[in-house]
Amino acid sequence: MNSMRARARVGAALAIVGGALVFATSAFAHAEMSPAVALTKHGQLFTLAVPTEKENATTTKIELTPPSGFAIDSFVPSPGWKRNVQSTGSGESTEIHNVTWSGGHVPAEEDALFQFLASADSAETYTFKVRQTYSDGTVVDWAGPESSDTPAPQVELRSSLGGGGSSTLAIIAIAVGAVALAVGLLGLLSGGGRRTIA
Repeated sequence: MNSMRARARVGAALAIVGGALVFATSAFAHAEMSPAVALTKHGQLFTLAVPTEKENATTTKIELTPPSGFAIDSFVPSPGWKRNVQSTGSGESTEIHNVTWSGGHVPAEEDALFQFLASADSAETYTFKVRQTYSDGTVVDWAGPESSDTPAPQVELRSSLGGGGSSTLAIIAIAVGAVALAVGLLGLLSGGGRRTIA
């Protein structure tokens, strides 16, 4: 009987933990730039991911406005999308001010993905503006503060990568906590199986 109760407690606890992890994952369903941390003065492949969150519409256009000082050098082809670039200068002096991808059809629960090579000389946090257009005409501006429902994507450029940022540490803490909880639950389960009734 005690073994059955222990298993029931473990099952309930795992359900709660699973629900919490799903909630934590859904909380990150925003337009994101990755990697979130990169080295200054080094060319890096960046990926912009924009989630389609509407059930009865598809993402058909994405507009990216990079911040000043963040230099996009070239793009990775995006099959199914047409790319329009607004820039000034030419050759190595080209400065890209705006990029629009259109013509795609990304359904709900999938991300529109775009990649490009870029670099920055200054060690600072760069904030991007992203405008998402749906097939029904709805527009979402991913340009708000970090605490908003539509936060602007950010990339932190560092002169060295000798240490994790607060976001990295938070993710590590969650992972370590989940592992510790799982180990504790397994111990509870095995202990309950060996317990005898007086």
